[in-house]
Amino acid sequence: MMKLVNTHAFGPRLAVSKHVLENGLKVLLLPDRFAPVACLQLWYGVGSRDERPGKTGIAHLFEHLMFNQTSSLAPGEFDRRMEEAGGETNAGTWIDWTYYRDNLPAQSLGLALSLEAERMQHLVLGETQVETEREVVANERRFRVDDDVEGFLSEQLFKMAFQVHAYGSPIIGWMDDILALTTSDCREFYKTYYAPNNATLVVVGDVDPAPTLELVSRHFGSIPPSTLPTRQLSTEPPQVHERRATFAKPVGADRAVLGYKAPSQADPDWIPLKLTHELLAGGNSSRLHRRLIVEKEIVSTIRGFLLPSCDPGVLQLYLTMKPGHQAAEALEVIDEELERLHKEPPTPDEMSRARNRLETEFWSDLETAEEKAETLGHYETTSGDYRTLFQVAQAVPRVNADDVVRVARRFLGHEQRTVVLATPQGDEVSP
Repeated sequence: MMKLVNTHAFGPRLAVSKHVLENGLKVLLLPDRFAPVACLQLWYGVGSRDERPGKTGIAHLFEHLMFNQTSSLAPGEFDRRMEEAGGETNAGTWIDWTYYRDNLPAQSLGLALSLEAERMQHLVLGETQVETEREVVANERRFRVDDDVEGFLSEQLFKMAFQVHAYGSPIIGWMDDILALTTSDCREFYKTYYAPNNATLVVVGDVDPAPTLELVSRHFGSIPPSTLPTRQLSTEPPQVHERRATFAKPVGADRAVLGYKAPSQADPDWIPLKLTHELLAGGNSSRLHRRLIVEKEIVSTIRGFLLPSCDPGVLQLYLTMKPGHQAAEALEVIDEELERLHKEPPTPDEMSRARNRLETEFWSDLETAEEKAETLGHYETTSGDYRTLFQVAQAVPRVNADDVVRVARRFLGHEQRTVVLATPQGDEVSP
């Protein structure tokens, strides 16, 4: 039986409805007649944060295993059927979730639902399947982390910044853990987390609500729920001193990754801090871009990212120095700008530009059916209520200059910073 939980307007012409099956599966439905396509996404409330020590990488391993064999689908048949229907499929793993997405013609939605229901309950996890995909993941780690400077620096940043919380473990997993994962580990993980009461099904596109919900009930309604473990995550203690490490890497100039402790996405200060990031490093008119790239000409690239996470995360800055310049020069300028922001509110023009960029980014990320589905799925999975998405849009215009100063003082202090450097020469310094 499908129960309607709530509905919410999605712009002036669309509306989202949230439903739940008796087995706990949540369903978000957004009919959108713009094009005869549909996007189906299945979000599971499990990511790297849910892994036990010694078992890191298993959530990401399942992103690969789920495209393998099931009781009624031979290896590769999932992709083949989707392609024959004119669709395409992919997946992603993150710290707080794992999701699977299918884009296809609207008339083939039933096929996607049947395939997703099949692999939710009938995945084949034998020695052959696990060993094959485990080696694929190990090679992916070698390519993305071991042989990639930026991937390595990012991994070290999280390892140093989160010394207690599970965010300190890499999503892809530590190599020793990946190679040690067993078939028994995978079967236990699958039985626990790949269940309807740990999932949100999002459907966006040219679909009729009643027949779509009937199809969902038909394919997923009989799947039994699992007994989900209570998330018992250690709280990361406050960071009171800067943490820094330097590594010798094959780079032509210094590279740096900075991480400042930040609030969770549900924290009221997350939006003010996101706007503060825009003001500092959000575009060509941002303070750090002007100071480091235009005026001083010592940095070739700078970009940042505020983690939209369930638990307190980090605001990251990535810098690539120009040859002949050291990261210390850029760090000095960053410190100057942050100290200035601690004392002086930004100008009205700066605030206006930052707000405009944030609002443009927000609405641009909701253009296609896939983007709508991904945004709804992320907010429902991380916050427990997709409607928090719309609170973000309402909060941005309300952020004022005093808010920026306040969050800069709260989060962007020197003592809360972790710095990881790659240098083209010199001895490696361990954390």
